Amino acid sequence: MIQVENLHKHFGGFHAVDGATLHIAEKSITGLIGPNGAGKTTLFNVIAGVLKPTSGKVLMAGEDITGLEPHELFDKGLLRTFQIAHEFASMTVRENLMMVPPGQSGENLWSTWFHRARIAQEEATLRRKADEVLEFLTIDHIADEKAGNISGGQKKLLELGRTMMTDARIVFLDEVGAGVNRTLLNTIADAIVRLNQERGYTFVVIEHDMDFIGRICDPVICMAEGKVLAEGSLDEIKANEQVIEAYLGTGLKNKVTAGAGA
Repeated sequence: MIQVENLHKHFGGFHAVDGATLHIAEKSITGLIGPNGAGKTTLFNVIAGVLKPTSGKVLMAGEDITGLEPHELFDKGLLRTFQIAHEFASMTVRENLMMVPPGQSGENLWSTWFHRARIAQEEATLRRKADEVLEFLTIDHIADEKAGNISGGQKKLLELGRTMMTDARIVFLDEVGAGVNRTLLNTIADAIVRLNQERGYTFVVIEHDMDFIGRICDPVICMAEGKVLAEGSLDEIKANEQVIEAYLGTGLKNKVTAGAGA
């Protein structure tokens, strides 16, 4: 689905992404982990068109999408959510969903004058779809709440709901669990798994909660200092010497040797 080849993103002398190469398989839920400053979010931003790469290439289903704008990638089904939810606070939860699909007749001034019936029909269809999405995510009870008033976890579910209002093929989720209580985090995990299994969504998930990663992600990719260190199951990643050193600052072998000499 996504192939990243020798990708670099430099900010002056700082190499936030430093030659990263990885593959995201279609219909997978891939976890992306690593210590703070590993380059995970920068990698997301480059793939999703928020930032332009310094060099390297990004392919989607064999097509070169390197440097495309976010709206161009949106049209191709590549979406990205953010660690801090970007809801329209003064609009209702349902309205936040209804405004997502592009090319609505109501966006055209001419249509608002001469095609009101068509606009009303489109809005009714969008409302039904939005309500179906809210029911799927088990947050239909807050459909008429102002989005600015709902909890952090509900906002994360709302962001996930936005992807369901389009023909999403791959969704990049940035710290979906940040600031979310365990109950809602379980609801989010269930929704991601269902979207993957029932609708064929591909997900890439940045997350520090290893229980969450272990529950839904396979494979898991670990980054450090802008590079890909390892890929495999979470158990394989946890046992990887380079990963241990990146997180803890010392290798497992050194620990064992120190213990034996004590």
